[in-house]
Amino acid sequence: MLHPSYSDLMKVVNSEIEPGEHPVVNSRYSIVIATAKRARQLINGAEPFVDANNHPKPLSVAIQELYEGKVKIIGDDELSEEGL
Repeated sequence: MLHPSYSDLMKVVNSEIEPGEHPVVNSRYSIVIATAKRARQLINGAEPFVDANNHPKPLSVAIQELYEGKVKIIGDDELSEEGL
């Protein structure tokens, strides 16, 4: 079993939204895509935001970073607002 679970990760990611706003993550698919993107960044040399010694694989590091709130999922609409 994956620890933390998908539902736990979704709760953490969506915990910072205000009432009436759309959740950042609506499905497990979104969590998988976000962690895969972060794992690819780690494989390509990005510095981890958590202790990588406790998590030997890049995907495990990415999951832990997301769970601890060290990385944030940004939706497409937020990117367009920032002009990126």
